[in-house]
Amino acid sequence: MNAVFSKITSKSQTTVPREVREALNVKPGDTLVYRIAKGKVTVARAEPLDRAYLKSLESTLSEWNSKEDAEAYDDL
Repeated sequence: MNAVFSKITSKSQTTVPREVREALNVKPGDTLVYRIAKGKVTVARAEPLDRAYLKSLESTLSEWNSKEDAEAYDDL
């Protein structure tokens, strides 16, 4: 297991080290996901959402699909 380091700037920013970018196979514009558990953080490449798949599911969702539902639940 290799350890790679980067510093946090005064604006709370950091550069993702080259070794990490290569290991995650990320490029400019990709999204990273940070998972936090028990005082540790793991970072991974976030997989892009399949928007076509999500759009196809939209018509199967029946909750909150009427004007009355929107009026009743919009303030939740």
